[in-house]
Amino acid sequence: MVNLHRGNPTETLIRFLKARDGNISKAHNMLVDCLNWRIENEIDKTLSKPIVPAEFYRSVRDSQLIGMSGYTKDGRPVIAIGVGLSTYDKASMHHYVQSHIQINEYRDHVVLPSATKQFERHISTCVKVLDMTGLKLSHLNQIKLLTAISNIDDLNYPEKTDTYYIVNAPYVFSACWKVVKPLLHERTRKRVQVLSGCGKDDLLKIMDYESLPHFCTRQGSGSSHYSRNSTVDDCFSFDHAFHQQLYNYINQQAAGIEPQPLSN
Repeated sequence: MVNLHRGNPTETLIRFLKARDGNISKAHNMLVDCLNWRIENEIDKTLSKPIVPAEFYRSVRDSQLIGMSGYTKDGRPVIAIGVGLSTYDKASMHHYVQSHIQINEYRDHVVLPSATKQFERHISTCVKVLDMTGLKLSHLNQIKLLTAISNIDDLNYPEKTDTYYIVNAPYVFSACWKVVKPLLHERTRKRVQVLSGCGKDDLLKIMDYESLPHFCTRQGSGSSHYSRNSTVDDCFSFDHAFHQQLYNYINQQAAGIEPQPLSN
């Protein structure tokens, strides 16, 4: 239970209550289900189970595009997700789900406490920026995996993401959204905002330029404007500071070594 509430039991109970619209009975059942899920899947040990070898983990990172680009002006972590260019074809569904859970746990165990210390205010949520560059109808073939990941977040990490910003949405996004939208929980759907173009102007209202994901720092949208090799600040890359710190942390935990504090 401690690993779930991270020293803030009241806040955790409120999160589950919000997720069930204040219904105490439903919130209680949700919390019990979450605790059982954590026990059955040994979630408390996930940050000591590295995906090895490192080159295999690199292939996971290259095909499941997610990273952290910085912080909002009020200190919330900015999580970037490359929806359109993720291929999910280099590993099993198990490894992609494992990687996603590890990032969630690392966010809650390391990133949020570090942000709280850095910004001198309690920070318990993040924002996510979803890049639709390269999106095709064929991405719907990954609906089983994406639904599994979405359900893990909604049922076991409720109220951890304030807003989902959609950027670089091509014409095909509307068709894909019609399929995906009914599969999402209502509270998640209400947090989705589709921004114009690469979203830079809107995002700069809540974060500094240095914290913008790399795919939001260009003009225009669509894959013709962007190559994954076009920037040294690609937060999806295994070589990016966030992923290096995450992977080192997991390996240190596995080896029983006290991890170094997160450098900002």
